[in-house]
Amino acid sequence: MTYFETTNNLIEMKPVIAIAAGGDSAEEEISLKSAQTVLDNIDESRYKPILVVMRKGIWEAKLAGYSFAVDKNDFSFELEGNRIRFDYVFIAIHGTPGEDGKLQAYFDLLNIPYSSPNHVGSTLTFNKWYNNTLLSQLGYSVAKSKYLRAGDRIDIEEIIETVGLPCFVKPCSAGSSYGVSKVKQKEELEFALTKAFQFDREIMIEENLPGKEITCGVFRKNGEIIPMPITQIIPKGEFFDYQAKYEGNSMEITPARIDDDSYKLTQQLSTEIYRKLDLRGVIRVDFMLVEKMPYIIEVNAVPGLSGASLIPQQVAAMNMSLKDFFTAIIEETKN
Repeated sequence: MTYFETTNNLIEMKPVIAIAAGGDSAEEEISLKSAQTVLDNIDESRYKPILVVMRKGIWEAKLAGYSFAVDKNDFSFELEGNRIRFDYVFIAIHGTPGEDGKLQAYFDLLNIPYSSPNHVGSTLTFNKWYNNTLLSQLGYSVAKSKYLRAGDRIDIEEIIETVGLPCFVKPCSAGSSYGVSKVKQKEELEFALTKAFQFDREIMIEENLPGKEITCGVFRKNGEIIPMPITQIIPKGEFFDYQAKYEGNSMEITPARIDDDSYKLTQQLSTEIYRKLDLRGVIRVDFMLVEKMPYIIEVNAVPGLSGASLIPQQVAAMNMSLKDFFTAIIEETKN
């Protein structure tokens, strides 16, 4: 345990926790909002939180209106002649480098614990196509899809023959629905592919699954894996895009209005995936419920925590405070 010297020179013997935010993807804005939720709700009687903003290789600790350069050699910074070292990192970066395993591997080398899945679980879940391919091999239901890498030959007819129309075009490793398009007609597909490649060098084209869109958070508390209440998402537009997620263009119902068997099965599958992929912290599994069969859409290793995000809604539905929730995450992953 390290110390933190306060402005009135009192020494607080509390773990110093970095709230990592920002990142190098289009999700930076959402990351900063997620980090603010953690800062606003963390139990400061137990922990000393400090926002650390990471942008394009520049890492800065934000404290009392000032910025302090973070030394990447040991993830520390200097304050009033004292070297402040972090005991723990709450990762609130969506996208690279916080969700794709890069930060996790770095913190593993420094032996600093953190809130998310490890670098293997993070890397695996970050790429939607690789993750869904593995889950399919493990026996889970996923949508049919086609994988493309930048520079590959594009055969529009083959794509349509594989996944049909309508279909979705998605960057493999971008979140918040950036670069995602729903394609209804053959003539729209080329533009959708170009749009997706603006966000990633790897993309997937996925069949449209008609059904109810639902999502289930999972976390661990006192050693027990706990599935959270399921949220049903009813977008006002074609699908759950950025505007639906963050600008109120959707109706989100927690707990979801689905039959009991489907509800229990979805929670069971979410818990199994958490265990089989050896995940940590809080994750969220997105599904499309087709009749009574949940098809996995993707696994989010660092789900959003902003006021408009789904995990805080599920926490509230559990009659749990965000303070207690974040304490559970930290205590379960600090060793």
